[in-house]
Amino acid sequence: MTPEEYRKIVMAAIESEIEAYDFYSGVANKVQDSSLKSIFVGLASDERGHRDFLEGVLTSVKPISIDETKDYKVSATVEKPQLSVTMKPSDAIALAMKNEEEAMNTYAELARVCKDSEQRGLFESLARMERGHKVRLEETFTNMAFPEVW
Repeated sequence: MTPEEYRKIVMAAIESEIEAYDFYSGVANKVQDSSLKSIFVGLASDERGHRDFLEGVLTSVKPISIDETKDYKVSATVEKPQLSVTMKPSDAIALAMKNEEEAMNTYAELARVCKDSEQRGLFESLARMERGHKVRLEETFTNMAFPEVW
């Protein structure tokens, strides 16, 4: 991978993080439920952190330490809902969960095809971050979609 190709990939990743931030911020501004608002505000903040991290990568690659998170693959069993201002809270969580799953898969695939170990490590770290978001959303989704388990 040439430095220019690497730069383009990181720039595309930054754009994805900006889109995710805008989406989560927009949902946070529209939802009435305070616990849902808190979830989406937190996700927006995390995506902003990812953007800042990636912008730093453009000047220097730094190792990052991320906790491993168990992936229960709940999102694989859910259809991706369409964005709507009238969507149910569980659908908003499902949409966010599917978006995180797509980001996780994109970064994992980029890591898989990277020949440079430092670049591969960067994309593996980003995939783990997105998996952490997905798992957090899966837990919230399970609690909302299946309240009878409580």
